[in-house]
Amino acid sequence: MARRRIGFWYRVVVVVVKPLLLVFTKRDWRGMEHIPVEGGFVTAVNHISYVDPLTYAHFQYESGREAHFLAKSSLFKIPVVGRIIKGAGQIPVYRDSADAALAFRAAVEAVERGDCVAVYPEGTITRDKALWPMQGKTGAARIALTTGAPVIPVAQWGAQDLLAPYAKRPRLLPRKTMKVLAGPAVDLDEFRGRELTADVLRGATDRIMDAVTELLAKLREEPVPPRESRRKAKNTPGPQADPAATGPAEGDKPVTGPAAESPAETLAEAPAEPPAERPAERPTERTAEGGAA
Repeated sequence: MARRRIGFWYRVVVVVVKPLLLVFTKRDWRGMEHIPVEGGFVTAVNHISYVDPLTYAHFQYESGREAHFLAKSSLFKIPVVGRIIKGAGQIPVYRDSADAALAFRAAVEAVERGDCVAVYPEGTITRDKALWPMQGKTGAARIALTTGAPVIPVAQWGAQDLLAPYAKRPRLLPRKTMKVLAGPAVDLDEFRGRELTADVLRGATDRIMDAVTELLAKLREEPVPPRESRRKAKNTPGPQADPAATGPAEGDKPVTGPAAESPAETLAEAPAEPPAERPAERPTERTAEGGAA
């Protein structure tokens, strides 16, 4: 597939990161034929490790359509790092502020320019004990229904073996296999052309998350868990790697506590909904960090 011209900073990241991934990982990639050759689109991806934005981006880059992630706005203020991610065309997310709608508008503009906008609808590494996707936030659906662009579901598996969820010590050897499977565009026709109410956005989001989960079940060669069992995970405390752990990498295990943040994770956040359109949160359903609830 002919590659579109990419910017200088995106190319710098590729030159630095790609050789490391080639050395330390093996690849089982399927479904690249479902990645659109041209035009803007959204990818919805499950999140299992701090490192999986890199392993997924490797797959997406080799498809000929590089991914543009949503990044926490504070990262753009960090010397060098901010210049790199801005130059690479990443999209700032303004969390917990009146500027939250800017992320949505910037994502829409990117899709309308013909870019691939990558969204992790869960907004954080999954808190499901078996690492199945949780209930998604509505950012990916909102972008797709606003622009009319397709949503390509993508499942990945194996990054959690390279770096366990919320852990800090990678396990580089033996080389781990990074499995990525892209599926056909999610059928959202029944939701298109309708007012973007909470019910419409939730219905479209559930359809997207079901597609991602079905792909993950194929990668894992396991049955698809019921949707309701997956939704329960969103209300459980997020695990966090123990910062005091000094043992070998094989001993890294998540412990109960607030979810940690890292640059890798924030590069995968879904956009917040415009404040004026966000429905009131129910006390028992607190939103996870990242995208719209």
